[in-house]
Amino acid sequence: MPDRQPIALSGSPGSPYTRKMLALLRYRRIPYRFLTANSPAVADLPQPKVRLLPTFYLPDEAGVLQAVVDSTPLIRRLEQEVESRSVIPDDPALAFLDELIEDYADEWLTKAMFHYRWAYAEDIDRAARILPAWSGLSIPDEALAQRGEMFSRRQIDRLYVVGSNPVTGPVIEASYRRFLEAFEAHLTRQPYLLGRRPGAGDFAVFGQLTQLAQFDPTPMALTLKIAPRVFAWVSLMEDASGVEPQAGDWTPLSNQPETLGALLAEMGRVYVPVMLANAQALAEGATEVRTEVDGLAWTQSPFPYQGKCLQWLRGSYAKLDADARSAVDPLLRQGGLAGIFT
Repeated sequence: MPDRQPIALSGSPGSPYTRKMLALLRYRRIPYRFLTANSPAVADLPQPKVRLLPTFYLPDEAGVLQAVVDSTPLIRRLEQEVESRSVIPDDPALAFLDELIEDYADEWLTKAMFHYRWAYAEDIDRAARILPAWSGLSIPDEALAQRGEMFSRRQIDRLYVVGSNPVTGPVIEASYRRFLEAFEAHLTRQPYLLGRRPGAGDFAVFGQLTQLAQFDPTPMALTLKIAPRVFAWVSLMEDASGVEPQAGDWTPLSNQPETLGALLAEMGRVYVPVMLANAQALAEGATEVRTEVDGLAWTQSPFPYQGKCLQWLRGSYAKLDADARSAVDPLLRQGGLAGIFT
């Protein structure tokens, strides 16, 4: 580990997945060098097949540098390459629950992030002025304004992709409020989602909250009003390199506080029906995802990647032995999550 060369990655402070991975690298004390997206240094590096942030530049089996994206498999790869300060619980049932929470954050909380940023005038204005500056500070005001206008228009036009529209907007916002209330209560019992040390799910939640809780004005004001612990938690998660985790810091499923149940119930309430409807639409070759969430119509474009996420989760569940299933199944049933795996 001491001789390891810093990992190069490119991204942006406005990307929740970039912030997820930067915080994870700091916590795990993995050396890295961060390159802002679109910087000259990135132009000479391998290009990914799909341009996503962050992009890691890692050697393949032959030692040839490759551009690698997708935070979830990247976390697992780093677990194989660096043993210390793991973010995956040793207990299989707990590790599965951590994976499920990570996917909820990556695939559902991101809907709230995208919705709030591009549905409200104040949030649009801030994003349009700040996000382009992160990829080029020393440009004329007029060019910066033009860049912001082009970027914001492109993102607003993509709201339908995540399912944000006048009908689904209230569903997304009500869900974010409930999540804040549940997480705020949970933090009164333990400092991380599954105990006294952070898991991959914590970093996924953190990534989305860097934007929702501490950048975009509308959800930030809500967070400050009803969830001050959550706001403070985001700041602490930014650099947890000083946390000294112990094996016993994972709270066994049998001893998890009841506050975890409320978080899981929120996942079952909104994340499950959308994931299942998306999978059905993909299987039928439909051009639109249709379901109900909280009694309201939910529509969005089919999302193939989320279909893969569901397959991966089902694969992880299938690998659980009888003891692990007996530990995790009651929580899945109580949280309304069991339908994903039946």
